Amino acid sequence: MGGRRQRPRRPWSWWLGLGLVVAGLGVLGWFGWQFWGTNWVAKRAHARIIEQVEKDWAEHPDGRDPVRVPEGDVEAIIRIPRFGGEYAVPVLRGTSDAVLARGYGHFTESVGAGERGNYALTAHRVTHGEPLRDLPSLRAGDEVLVETREATYTYRLVTGGDDLEVTFRDTWVVDTLPTNPDPDGPQPRQKKGQRLLTLATCAELFHTDNRLVVFGELTDKQLR
Repeated sequence: MGGRRQRPRRPWSWWLGLGLVVAGLGVLGWFGWQFWGTNWVAKRAHARIIEQVEKDWAEHPDGRDPVRVPEGDVEAIIRIPRFGGEYAVPVLRGTSDAVLARGYGHFTESVGAGERGNYALTAHRVTHGEPLRDLPSLRAGDEVLVETREATYTYRLVTGGDDLEVTFRDTWVVDTLPTNPDPDGPQPRQKKGQRLLTLATCAELFHTDNRLVVFGELTDKQLR
């Protein structure tokens, strides 16, 4: 009987090609998760968090503390009419990656909603629910509603969504009274005691160190 035939050895180029295919599939899977999977997870989390927050507010209207959820401390809910009637995103304390994966982050060095000073928020433009994907479509005069346990605050934008682009080093945008180093550049009215809103997000859909920023001024407060 003849000996067992040996399979021909694969050339190194075959293994290299296989490795490249596997690596490519891994990269595609990672991008798919980042740009679709994280959005699906985040939007489900938004709905769950908002339901929990609204329940807590209804049961404890005189409470003072944020609502504690697994993702962090929820302070408010943002609604932006231009983004549609279904748009509602929670605001969590801080700006860590974990916070921004589940909603808006509130710069802790800035004031609270409705207070004198600058209520400064940031959120993703892509991935993790994309709360500010359409920020460039905002126009001066658009409203941003901030719901808290105590009241609903209405801010009216004084700049448009694509009016101001800054670098991540331009921290003046979250100052108590933001003052643009360019005197002819977009900024809120320079009025002491202003009650301001700042929204910031990435300037481009993919990686960038620049930020788009809009400013708003408080125009109304309705107690809950």
